[in-house]
Amino acid sequence: MSRLTEIEAMIARIALGDRDAFGALYDATSAKLFGICLRVLSNRAEAEDALQEIYVKVWHNAGRYQVNGLSPMTWLITIARNHAIDRLRMRRKAESRGGDMDAVTAMADTAPGPEALAVAASDSAQIERCLTELEPDRAGAVRGAYLAGDSYADLAARYDVPLNTMRTWLRRSLMRLKECLTR
Repeated sequence: MSRLTEIEAMIARIALGDRDAFGALYDATSAKLFGICLRVLSNRAEAEDALQEIYVKVWHNAGRYQVNGLSPMTWLITIARNHAIDRLRMRRKAESRGGDMDAVTAMADTAPGPEALAVAASDSAQIERCLTELEPDRAGAVRGAYLAGDSYADLAARYDVPLNTMRTWLRRSLMRLKECLTR
């Protein structure tokens, strides 16, 4: 049984309420998902909180996962990335309203741990290499949308293109990145 089919089997068992499968899924995937949260949020404590919330979502939504021939990690990574971006947007809203996030940020330990650094360094180097193969404006749009949490509308305005053009740029860029990352 391949690693991906093992993860799919764990997700299926989680949908049935299997706590052991949930623990096994956490052990198998938490380092990767934590790295994604840390990359988006740039705050270790917030990334740890986000990771807990992500696994609560996985527990509650495992029954919605459908085997479709794609990697089950894609489903998990999408949940993690979207959740981290949502937290980042909420943080920005609070900061723009004058929230006391500076005091919270000053208290939090922002230094990533060794495991997160290793995962992030490996993934980051490969992604950066692949991003250099994209046109500079496309690479900038991908960074904005998927790393900085910018909305498609904000990116369309920044690059002075229609919203649907921005969506097309991002979709095609992600397809090229996927090809590059699987080489």
